[in-house]
Amino acid sequence: MTLEPPPTIMQGIRHPRKSPKQGEEAVVAVVEFLSAFTLFLMILTAFMSLAQLELGSNDPYSDLVDRSAVDGLDRLTNGEGWYVPYVDGVRDQVNATKDWHQIPVTKLYEGVLQPGIISNGLLDLDRIEALSNVSIEAMTGGLGLSDDLQVRLLIQVESSTNASKIGQVLFDGGSDRSTATTSSVASRTFISGEDVISVSLEVHDGGKAPKVLRITEISPRPSSGAPEWIEVQNYNGFALSLKGWSFERSGTAGSSDYLYKEGVIPGGKIALFSGDPSSQEIGNASVVYDLGSTGFLGVGSVSGLDDNTGRLRLLFAEEDEGQGVQVCKIEWSASSGILLDNTIVWNGGPPSKSISWNVSDSPTPGEA
Repeated sequence: MTLEPPPTIMQGIRHPRKSPKQGEEAVVAVVEFLSAFTLFLMILTAFMSLAQLELGSNDPYSDLVDRSAVDGLDRLTNGEGWYVPYVDGVRDQVNATKDWHQIPVTKLYEGVLQPGIISNGLLDLDRIEALSNVSIEAMTGGLGLSDDLQVRLLIQVESSTNASKIGQVLFDGGSDRSTATTSSVASRTFISGEDVISVSLEVHDGGKAPKVLRITEISPRPSSGAPEWIEVQNYNGFALSLKGWSFERSGTAGSSDYLYKEGVIPGGKIALFSGDPSSQEIGNASVVYDLGSTGFLGVGSVSGLDDNTGRLRLLFAEEDEGQGVQVCKIEWSASSGILLDNTIVWNGGPPSKSISWNVSDSPTPGEA
């Protein structure tokens, strides 16, 4: 009789096998659990989003600014925009046009404007370039903003196959936001050829009137028969209304001032104020305004600006201000050595300081 060794522990364990049906049921259970969990997360996310939408910042004014930024960007980037001229104070709907970007800057404010920068579903670079003809007031009105809100608009290349174009600014302009208490930014990106371009619109409650006009050159002693002139540059991307801006001059013959109630200087462009626009050399100036018929500037033997000792100031006043704030001041005297056909040129320093102005013997009207 042969004795067999006792079974080992391992031999005594039985491993039950799951049937194929049981394995399938387990997989189904896991899938159902994951599906239910995913659905729960979706419901939770939707609830939190709805709660955040309804509650917002709990500040109605902040919510208004937020909505204004989003709605304003929608209006700007959802179509071509439009322009309706006024005739005798009445909207001329018959001559309304979507080609607002082709309207001359001096005519653009004789009507109602809503700028748009999308044509055939794509960014229209011609319309973006024409934004320099749009004043801040026209932009805020066209985007439907309330009177106490202002804008700042930035359009730039975010990425491109051409590395040199990355970061290129296509437009940058708007009101001063240093005094703003509330602001909101809405942004969108667009594909334009091989470029990705971002459009960012900031709405804020900062100051309305950016003091960014600068006198850059004046001609107090032009050559015989030529007009006196003042060169002014707009350093904002948007066009700037001349309403509220004024010139003040003084000299040995007395003083005089002239307040503008209309007119505009395109964004980033140069304007010339001349004693005789018909004979004025304009260079690259976008607009020329007549200050000869008012007697403020002279031509030929008639002087407005003093030849030897004088002062010229550029001032700005809000609608509710009685006196303008000085933005630029130029003073000269016999010791300045201003000869015939010399000009006084801004050298980039503080425009109210005498050290910021140099005498030049090479006049460059319209070439700041």
